[in-house]
Amino acid sequence: MIGRRHHVVIDCPEPAALAAFYSELIGLPVSYRSDDWVVIAETETTSGFAFQLAPDHRPPQWPDPERPQQVHLDVMVDELAVAEPRVLALGARQLPEGDHVYADPAGHPFCLIARPQWANRSTLLAPDGLPRTRPRAPVDDRPMRRGHGAG
Repeated sequence: MIGRRHHVVIDCPEPAALAAFYSELIGLPVSYRSDDWVVIAETETTSGFAFQLAPDHRPPQWPDPERPQQVHLDVMVDELAVAEPRVLALGARQLPEGDHVYADPAGHPFCLIARPQWANRSTLLAPDGLPRTRPRAPVDDRPMRRGHGAG
């Protein structure tokens, strides 16, 4: 092993808004915030997803090969019929191609994937099947050093 995963970084025009979208979608709290960089992760000391300001961001137009997706997330859900209206209410929009393919508010495609039988039920569900509330991590406003720029 040469290294280990730190953050998956997603360029976008509004980091705070897109971080809030994904925080609700996958249940990770905001763990760091600055004007141009927001992170969602289990805690302020774990790896997660970072949203980086890219003022000239051009969203993909999947499945158009002229503006293809650069990356997409598969989000495993317990019930597609329950998850779909919830992601739409968060601000996602359904894309015309594919089953359960959506665009986040910045235009990045993502898919909802039905939980396969081998996967455990979501840890975000309480024993009664209702969503469990997770404590939010404190926000660290100290500058974070990054080794790459937007783009």
